[in-house]
Amino acid sequence: MNRLAGITVMCVLVLSAPAHFGYGQGGSEIDQAHTTWIANALQVMLAVKVGMTRSDLLKVFTTEGGLSTSAQRTYVYRQCPYIKVDVRFAASSNEKELATDKIVEISRPYLAWSVFD
Repeated sequence: MNRLAGITVMCVLVLSAPAHFGYGQGGSEIDQAHTTWIANALQVMLAVKVGMTRSDLLKVFTTEGGLSTSAQRTYVYRQCPYIKVDVRFAASSNEKELATDKIVEISRPYLAWSVFD
């Protein structure tokens, strides 16, 4: 899954580079509004780092369905449920997801269809 996340982020960056640096103007297939939205969303998502708490994470992401534990879960970006991250925590409890649990690993954002329980 991490390889897919890396490829997804690279594709987004490569596709946004021409618009960011002024290339591809006139007749380009690049949608500037979408490119700007993705760039802003990536900045917000990538601000969530190892060492932050579950509470910090939940300001940017929300939970997704599927299998999870208090120590591991997939989260979706609040503004688009197809953008996800996989997160591991130093969980304080085996039964509860506590707001104070610390992030020990967070994947790069990646694209995937929604999961429903």
